[in-house]
Amino acid sequence: MRGKIINIVVVLFAFLLGGGLMYVVITNPLDSDTENNAGLLGCQYTSCENKVIIDDSGISAAVDKVYDAVVMVKNYQGSQLSSTGSGFVYKIDDKYGYIMTNEHVVSGANELSIVMTNQKEVKATKLGGDEYLDIAVLRIPVSDVLKVASIGSTEDLKLGDTIFTIGSPVGEEYYNTVTSGIISGIDRLVTVSVNSQSDWIMKVSQVDAAINPGNSGGPLMNSNGEVIGVNSMKLVDDSIEGMGFSIKIEDAMAHVNELEQAKEIERPMLGITLLNASDTRVLASYGISIPSNISSGVVVVSVVSGSGASKSGLEKGDVITKIDDEEVINAAYLKYILYKYKVGDKITVTYSRDGKEKTTTVTLSKNTE
Repeated sequence: MRGKIINIVVVLFAFLLGGGLMYVVITNPLDSDTENNAGLLGCQYTSCENKVIIDDSGISAAVDKVYDAVVMVKNYQGSQLSSTGSGFVYKIDDKYGYIMTNEHVVSGANELSIVMTNQKEVKATKLGGDEYLDIAVLRIPVSDVLKVASIGSTEDLKLGDTIFTIGSPVGEEYYNTVTSGIISGIDRLVTVSVNSQSDWIMKVSQVDAAINPGNSGGPLMNSNGEVIGVNSMKLVDDSIEGMGFSIKIEDAMAHVNELEQAKEIERPMLGITLLNASDTRVLASYGISIPSNISSGVVVVSVVSGSGASKSGLEKGDVITKIDDEEVINAAYLKYILYKYKVGDKITVTYSRDGKEKTTTVTLSKNTE
Protein backbone atom coordinates (compact mmCIF):
# COMPACT_ATOMS: atom_id res chain seq x y z
CA MET A 1 0.00 0.00 0.00
CA ARG A 2 2.79 2.38 0.98
CA GLY A 3 4.52 1.59 -2.34
CA LYS A 4 1.42 2.53 -4.31
CA ILE A 5 1.14 5.85 -2.45
CA ILE A 6 4.79 6.61 -3.26
CA ASN A 7 4.17 5.82 -6.94
CA ILE A 8 1.14 8.14 -7.04
CA VAL A 9 3.14 10.94 -5.42
CA VAL A 10 5.97 10.46 -7.95
CA VAL A 11 3.56 10.56 -10.89
CA LEU A 12 1.81 13.65 -9.50
CA PHE A 13 5.14 15.38 -8.91
CA ALA A 14 6.29 14.53 -12.44
CA PHE A 15 3.02 15.89 -13.87
CA LEU A 16 3.38 19.15 -11.92
CA LEU A 17 7.04 19.43 -12.86
CA GLY A 18 6.19 18.82 -16.51
CA GLY A 19 3.48 21.49 -16.34
CA GLY A 20 5.95 23.88 -14.75
CA LEU A 21 8.47 23.23 -17.49
CA MET A 22 5.78 23.69 -20.13
CA TYR A 23 4.89 27.02 -18.49
CA VAL A 24 8.53 28.04 -18.65
CA VAL A 25 8.76 27.15 -22.35
CA ILE A 26 5.58 29.01 -23.27
CA THR A 27 6.03 32.15 -21.18
CA ASN A 28 9.84 32.53 -21.33
CA PRO A 29 10.53 33.85 -17.79
CA LEU A 30 13.63 35.62 -19.11
CA ASP A 31 11.31 38.31 -20.45
CA SER A 32 8.24 39.36 -18.49
CA ASP A 33 6.75 40.98 -21.59
CA THR A 34 5.78 37.72 -23.26
CA GLU A 35 3.80 39.31 -26.10
CA ASN A 36 6.70 41.47 -27.23
CA ASN A 37 9.10 38.58 -26.76
CA ALA A 38 7.00 36.34 -29.00
CA GLY A 39 7.14 39.01 -31.69
CA LEU A 40 10.92 39.26 -31.29
CA LEU A 41 11.37 35.52 -31.60
CA GLY A 42 9.09 35.33 -34.64
CA CYS A 43 10.87 38.13 -36.52
CA GLN A 44 14.39 37.97 -35.14
CA TYR A 45 16.03 37.97 -38.56
CA THR A 46 13.32 39.58 -40.69
CA SER A 47 11.13 42.64 -40.50
CA CYS A 48 7.91 42.21 -38.53
CA GLU A 49 6.10 44.85 -40.56
CA ASN A 50 2.74 43.58 -41.86
CA LYS A 51 3.47 40.11 -40.52
CA VAL A 52 0.88 38.07 -38.64
CA ILE A 53 2.11 36.18 -35.57
CA ILE A 54 0.10 32.98 -35.03
CA ASP A 55 -0.73 32.51 -31.33
CA ASP A 56 -3.55 30.99 -29.29
CA SER A 57 -6.04 33.18 -31.17
CA GLY A 58 -5.37 31.11 -34.29
CA ILE A 59 -5.36 32.84 -37.67
CA SER A 60 -8.04 35.42 -36.89
CA ALA A 61 -5.68 38.35 -37.56
CA ALA A 62 -4.85 36.94 -41.00
CA VAL A 63 -8.54 36.35 -41.75
CA ASP A 64 -9.32 39.97 -40.85
CA LYS A 65 -6.77 41.17 -43.42
CA VAL A 66 -8.61 39.60 -46.35
CA TYR A 67 -12.18 38.78 -45.27
CA ASP A 68 -13.92 41.86 -46.74
CA ALA A 69 -12.10 41.37 -50.05
CA VAL A 70 -13.80 38.00 -50.60
CA VAL A 71 -17.15 37.96 -52.40
CA MET A 72 -19.83 35.54 -53.51
CA VAL A 73 -20.43 35.33 -57.26
CA LYS A 74 -23.94 34.68 -58.57
CA ASN A 75 -24.40 33.24 -62.06
CA TYR A 76 -27.81 33.99 -63.61
CA GLN A 77 -28.88 32.20 -66.77
CA GLY A 78 -32.13 33.42 -68.22
CA SER A 79 -34.00 34.87 -65.28
CA GLN A 80 -32.95 32.13 -62.88
CA LEU A 81 -30.02 31.84 -60.50
CA SER A 82 -28.02 28.99 -62.03
CA SER A 83 -25.11 28.65 -59.60
CA THR A 84 -22.93 30.45 -57.09
CA GLY A 85 -19.22 30.57 -56.47
CA SER A 86 -16.60 32.73 -54.83
CA GLY A 87 -14.07 35.36 -55.84
CA PHE A 88 -11.89 38.13 -54.45
CA VAL A 89 -10.98 41.74 -55.21
CA TYR A 90 -7.34 41.77 -56.29
CA LYS A 91 -6.96 45.40 -57.43
CA ILE A 92 -8.75 48.73 -57.93
CA ASP A 93 -8.32 51.81 -60.10
CA ASP A 94 -10.13 55.16 -60.20
CA LYS A 95 -13.35 53.62 -61.55
CA TYR A 96 -13.48 49.91 -60.89
CA GLY A 97 -12.69 47.08 -58.54
CA TYR A 98 -11.37 43.93 -60.24
CA ILE A 99 -12.45 40.48 -59.08
CA MET A 100 -10.79 37.17 -59.85
CA THR A 101 -12.76 33.92 -59.92
CA ASN A 102 -12.89 30.64 -61.86
CA GLU A 103 -14.03 30.65 -65.47
CA HIS A 104 -16.30 27.68 -64.73
CA VAL A 105 -18.06 29.75 -62.03
CA VAL A 106 -19.21 32.40 -64.54
CA SER A 107 -19.48 30.29 -67.70
CA GLY A 108 -22.78 30.59 -69.56
CA ALA A 109 -24.05 33.53 -67.51
CA ASN A 110 -26.13 36.26 -69.11
CA GLU A 111 -26.00 38.23 -65.84
CA LEU A 112 -23.55 38.25 -62.95
CA SER A 113 -23.79 39.78 -59.51
CA ILE A 114 -21.48 40.05 -56.54
CA VAL A 115 -22.49 39.85 -52.88
CA MET A 116 -20.19 41.78 -50.52
CA THR A 117 -19.64 41.09 -46.82
CA ASN A 118 -21.99 44.01 -45.99
CA GLN A 119 -24.72 41.99 -47.78
CA LYS A 120 -24.91 44.47 -50.66
CA GLU A 121 -25.48 42.83 -54.04
CA VAL A 122 -23.79 44.53 -56.99
CA LYS A 123 -24.06 43.84 -60.72
CA ALA A 124 -20.76 42.73 -62.23
CA THR A 125 -19.35 42.79 -65.74
CA LYS A 126 -17.23 39.93 -67.04
CA LEU A 127 -14.15 41.29 -68.81
CA GLY A 128 -12.53 38.04 -69.90
CA GLY A 129 -11.95 34.42 -69.05
CA ASP A 130 -10.00 31.37 -70.11
CA GLU A 131 -11.23 27.81 -69.68
CA TYR A 132 -7.80 26.21 -69.84
CA LEU A 133 -6.46 28.49 -67.11
CA ASP A 134 -9.91 28.37 -65.40
CA ILE A 135 -9.59 32.04 -64.45
CA ALA A 136 -12.03 34.88 -65.17
CA VAL A 137 -11.91 38.60 -64.36
CA LEU A 138 -14.97 40.65 -63.39
CA ARG A 139 -15.34 44.30 -62.46
CA ILE A 140 -17.64 46.33 -60.23
CA PRO A 141 -17.78 50.05 -59.37
CA VAL A 142 -14.86 50.96 -57.12
CA SER A 143 -17.28 52.65 -54.71
CA ASP A 144 -18.66 49.22 -53.79
CA VAL A 145 -15.26 47.71 -52.94
CA LEU A 146 -14.74 47.15 -49.20
CA LYS A 147 -11.17 45.82 -49.26
CA VAL A 148 -8.47 44.67 -51.68
CA ALA A 149 -6.65 41.39 -51.08
CA SER A 150 -2.86 41.29 -50.87
CA ILE A 151 -1.25 39.04 -53.47
CA GLY A 152 1.42 36.69 -52.15
CA SER A 153 3.73 34.10 -53.68
CA THR A 154 4.16 30.32 -53.72
CA GLU A 155 7.92 30.57 -54.29
CA ASP A 156 8.83 29.68 -50.71
CA LEU A 157 5.84 27.40 -50.09
CA LYS A 158 6.66 24.30 -48.06
CA LEU A 159 4.81 21.10 -47.19
CA GLY A 160 2.97 21.58 -43.91
CA ASP A 161 2.64 25.37 -44.22
CA THR A 162 -0.54 26.72 -42.65
CA ILE A 163 -3.14 27.90 -45.17
CA PHE A 164 -6.80 28.92 -45.08
CA THR A 165 -9.62 29.55 -47.50
CA ILE A 166 -12.66 31.80 -47.56
CA GLY A 167 -15.65 31.05 -49.76
CA SER A 168 -19.37 30.40 -49.92
CA PRO A 169 -19.94 26.63 -49.99
CA VAL A 170 -23.40 25.54 -51.15
CA GLY A 171 -24.70 29.09 -51.51
CA GLU A 172 -25.75 32.05 -49.39
CA GLU A 173 -26.63 30.07 -46.29
CA TYR A 174 -22.93 29.53 -45.54
CA TYR A 175 -21.62 32.74 -47.07
CA ASN A 176 -17.90 33.44 -46.57
CA THR A 177 -17.05 30.35 -44.57
CA VAL A 178 -13.45 30.12 -43.33
CA THR A 179 -11.64 26.77 -43.42
CA SER A 180 -8.02 26.07 -42.62
CA GLY A 181 -5.42 23.37 -43.09
CA ILE A 182 -1.96 22.81 -44.48
CA ILE A 183 -0.20 22.49 -47.80
CA SER A 184 -0.43 18.77 -48.56
CA GLY A 185 1.32 18.75 -51.93
CA ILE A 186 3.28 21.18 -54.10
CA ASP A 187 3.09 21.38 -57.90
CA ARG A 188 0.66 18.50 -58.36
CA LEU A 189 -0.12 17.78 -62.00
CA VAL A 190 -3.85 17.06 -62.26
CA THR A 191 -5.62 16.04 -65.47
CA VAL A 192 -8.87 17.92 -66.02
CA SER A 193 -11.56 18.01 -68.69
CA VAL A 194 -11.77 21.01 -71.00
CA ASN A 195 -14.34 21.04 -73.81
CA SER A 196 -15.51 17.61 -72.56
CA GLN A 197 -12.05 16.14 -73.17
CA SER A 198 -9.64 14.92 -70.48
CA ASP A 199 -6.66 16.37 -72.30
CA TRP A 200 -5.40 19.21 -70.12
CA ILE A 201 -3.08 19.26 -67.14
CA MET A 202 -3.02 21.91 -64.45
CA LYS A 203 -0.15 22.45 -62.00
CA VAL A 204 -1.80 23.09 -58.64
CA SER A 205 -1.21 23.22 -54.90
CA GLN A 206 -2.86 20.43 -52.90
CA VAL A 207 -4.51 21.36 -49.59
CA ASP A 208 -6.48 19.52 -46.92
CA ALA A 209 -8.71 22.51 -46.06
CA ALA A 210 -12.39 21.84 -46.78
CA ILE A 211 -13.29 22.93 -50.33
CA ASN A 212 -16.92 22.40 -51.31
CA PRO A 213 -19.22 23.42 -54.19
CA GLY A 214 -19.39 27.20 -54.01
CA ASN A 215 -15.79 27.58 -52.83
CA SER A 216 -14.59 27.58 -56.44
CA GLY A 217 -12.95 30.88 -57.37
CA GLY A 218 -12.26 31.85 -53.78
CA PRO A 219 -8.76 32.64 -52.53
CA LEU A 220 -6.25 30.36 -50.86
CA MET A 221 -4.25 32.33 -48.28
CA ASN A 222 -1.01 31.81 -46.41
CA SER A 223 -0.80 32.41 -42.66
CA ASN A 224 -0.13 36.09 -43.31
CA GLY A 225 -3.44 36.57 -45.13
CA GLU A 226 -1.87 36.88 -48.59
CA VAL A 227 -3.50 35.20 -51.59
CA ILE A 228 -1.34 32.35 -52.91
CA GLY A 229 -3.91 30.52 -55.02
CA VAL A 230 -7.39 30.34 -56.50
CA ASN A 231 -9.44 27.36 -55.31
CA SER A 232 -10.57 25.36 -58.29
CA MET A 233 -11.38 21.71 -57.62
CA LYS A 234 -11.38 18.74 -55.27
CA LEU A 235 -11.29 14.98 -55.68
CA VAL A 236 -14.71 13.53 -54.99
CA ASP A 237 -15.07 9.88 -54.00
CA ASP A 238 -16.54 7.98 -51.07
CA SER A 239 -13.04 6.82 -50.15
CA ILE A 240 -11.38 10.26 -50.46
CA GLU A 241 -11.42 13.08 -47.94
CA GLY A 242 -9.55 16.37 -47.74
CA MET A 243 -7.97 16.56 -51.21
CA GLY A 244 -8.54 20.02 -52.65
CA PHE A 245 -6.55 21.87 -55.29
CA SER A 246 -5.73 25.50 -55.90
CA ILE A 247 -4.37 27.24 -59.01
CA LYS A 248 -1.06 28.90 -58.17
CA ILE A 249 -1.46 32.67 -57.94
CA GLU A 250 1.52 33.20 -60.26
CA ASP A 251 -0.23 31.21 -63.01
CA ALA A 252 -3.42 33.22 -62.54
CA MET A 253 -1.68 36.60 -62.51
CA ALA A 254 0.49 35.77 -65.54
CA HIS A 255 -2.41 36.39 -67.94
CA VAL A 256 -4.58 38.77 -65.92
CA ASN A 257 -3.74 41.81 -68.10
CA GLU A 258 -5.01 40.02 -71.20
CA LEU A 259 -8.22 39.00 -69.42
CA GLU A 260 -8.82 42.54 -68.12
CA GLN A 261 -8.67 43.75 -71.74
CA ALA A 262 -11.05 41.00 -72.91
CA LYS A 263 -8.30 39.47 -75.04
CA GLU A 264 -8.04 35.79 -75.76
CA ILE A 265 -4.90 34.20 -74.39
CA GLU A 266 -2.77 33.45 -77.42
CA ARG A 267 -1.31 29.96 -77.26
CA PRO A 268 1.25 28.44 -79.62
CA MET A 269 0.89 25.52 -82.01
CA LEU A 270 3.44 22.82 -82.73
CA GLY A 271 1.72 21.96 -86.00
CA ILE A 272 0.87 18.26 -85.78
CA THR A 273 -2.05 15.93 -85.24
CA LEU A 274 -1.15 13.27 -82.75
CA LEU A 275 -2.05 10.22 -80.70
CA ASN A 276 -0.68 8.88 -77.44
CA ALA A 277 2.03 6.27 -77.86
CA SER A 278 -0.06 3.97 -75.66
CA ASP A 279 -2.90 3.96 -78.23
CA THR A 280 -1.33 1.18 -80.30
CA ARG A 281 -4.59 -0.12 -81.79
CA VAL A 282 -5.65 3.31 -83.02
CA LEU A 283 -2.15 3.95 -84.36
CA ALA A 284 -2.37 0.71 -86.34
CA SER A 285 -5.51 2.01 -88.07
CA TYR A 286 -3.35 4.87 -89.40
CA GLY A 287 -0.71 2.43 -90.58
CA ILE A 288 1.68 3.44 -87.80
CA SER A 289 3.64 1.02 -85.65
CA ILE A 290 6.19 1.98 -83.00
CA PRO A 291 8.85 -0.07 -81.18
CA SER A 292 7.44 -2.16 -78.32
CA ASN A 293 9.86 -0.60 -75.83
CA ILE A 294 8.24 2.84 -76.26
CA SER A 295 5.28 3.18 -73.88
CA SER A 296 5.00 6.95 -73.42
CA GLY A 297 5.15 10.04 -75.57
CA VAL A 298 3.02 11.25 -78.48
CA VAL A 299 3.07 9.97 -82.04
CA VAL A 300 2.88 12.28 -85.04
CA VAL A 301 -0.10 11.23 -87.17
CA SER A 302 0.17 14.11 -89.64
CA VAL A 303 2.01 17.41 -90.01
CA VAL A 304 0.26 20.71 -90.74
CA SER A 305 1.60 22.28 -93.92
CA GLY A 306 3.50 25.52 -93.34
CA SER A 307 3.73 25.02 -89.57
CA GLY A 308 6.85 25.05 -87.45
CA ALA A 309 6.71 21.25 -87.27
CA SER A 310 6.70 20.89 -91.06
CA LYS A 311 9.74 23.18 -91.37
CA SER A 312 11.58 21.23 -88.66
CA GLY A 313 11.47 17.91 -90.49
CA LEU A 314 9.06 16.07 -88.19
CA GLU A 315 7.24 13.26 -90.01
CA LYS A 316 4.34 10.86 -89.59
CA GLY A 317 5.28 8.09 -87.16
CA ASP A 318 7.81 10.10 -85.16
CA VAL A 319 7.41 9.66 -81.39
CA ILE A 320 7.94 12.91 -79.48
CA THR A 321 9.41 12.16 -76.05
CA LYS A 322 10.76 15.51 -74.79
CA ILE A 323 10.43 19.25 -75.25
CA ASP A 324 13.46 21.18 -74.01
CA ASP A 325 14.47 18.22 -71.81
CA GLU A 326 11.00 18.08 -70.19
CA GLU A 327 9.46 14.64 -70.59
CA VAL A 328 6.33 14.31 -72.72
CA ILE A 329 4.24 11.49 -71.25
CA ASN A 330 1.08 11.91 -73.34
CA ALA A 331 -0.99 14.49 -75.23
CA ALA A 332 -2.10 16.23 -72.03
CA TYR A 333 1.49 16.71 -70.92
CA LEU A 334 2.45 17.97 -74.37
CA LYS A 335 -0.17 20.72 -74.16
CA TYR A 336 0.84 21.58 -70.61
CA ILE A 337 4.48 22.00 -71.64
CA LEU A 338 3.72 23.71 -74.96
CA TYR A 339 1.36 26.31 -73.47
CA LYS A 340 4.14 27.65 -71.24
CA TYR A 341 5.72 29.10 -74.39
CA LYS A 342 4.72 31.98 -76.64
CA VAL A 343 4.13 32.22 -80.38
CA GLY A 344 7.52 32.64 -82.06
CA ASP A 345 9.50 30.82 -79.36
CA LYS A 346 11.97 28.17 -80.50
CA ILE A 347 11.88 24.81 -78.72
CA THR A 348 14.03 21.70 -78.94
CA VAL A 349 12.00 18.58 -79.68
CA THR A 350 13.44 15.15 -78.91
CA TYR A 351 11.82 12.32 -80.86
CA SER A 352 12.32 8.70 -81.86
CA ARG A 353 12.35 7.62 -85.51
CA ASP A 354 12.95 4.00 -86.48
CA GLY A 355 14.18 3.32 -82.95
CA LYS A 356 16.82 6.09 -83.05
CA GLU A 357 16.68 9.21 -80.90
CA LYS A 358 16.88 12.52 -82.77
CA THR A 359 16.41 16.23 -81.98
CA THR A 360 15.14 19.17 -84.00
CA THR A 361 14.27 22.82 -83.41
CA VAL A 362 10.69 24.00 -83.92
CA THR A 363 9.52 27.61 -84.12
CA LEU A 364 6.05 27.77 -82.61
CA SER A 365 3.30 29.31 -84.70
CA LYS A 366 -0.06 30.79 -83.75
CA ASN A 367 -2.75 28.31 -82.76
CA THR A 368 -5.74 28.89 -85.05
CA GLU A 369 -8.02 26.32 -83.41
